[in-house]
Amino acid sequence: MAMPAITSDAGRLTEDQVRLVTFGLSFLPFAGIAFLWFMGVIRELMGAMEDQFFSTLFLGSGLLYLGFTLVASAVGGGLLTAYALDSDLLMDGGAHLLGRSITNHLITIYAIRMAGMFMIVLGTIWVCTRILPRWLALITFGSAIILLISIGFTHWVILVFPI
Repeated sequence: MAMPAITSDAGRLTEDQVRLVTFGLSFLPFAGIAFLWFMGVIRELMGAMEDQFFSTLFLGSGLLYLGFTLVASAVGGGLLTAYALDSDLLMDGGAHLLGRSITNHLITIYAIRMAGMFMIVLGTIWVCTRILPRWLALITFGSAIILLISIGFTHWVILVFPI
């Protein structure tokens, strides 16, 4: 939210914007570690009830989500480093627009769709194993559908996954 909209005439970043985005990016690896722990806890809860098919989909979509998110943050961090070194070259050469577009696509299209897939599989696991109540699984399915079909309408839909 600290970054201006992606346009060809996006203005220069302020020091506060660079600091805020860099601060946020520094916490992303820890969020990734917490997400891996979450996946481990869910697999532990499944125990002997684990289904190989759904377990594979669960791990695959979760790891792809995490991978897309970390790659997007690395591209964003690289853009900020390049901006700090030579902002004129980055902004005038078009690399800024390319990097921002790649980061935006990785997060809003690929990562969020993998998050939706992850939630569908997780909801299915909850229904099959009865680890959590059915109403929570239904909320999970509804949230996943929102993630899968509403990308592009607003960037705020991304917040559905962590919530």
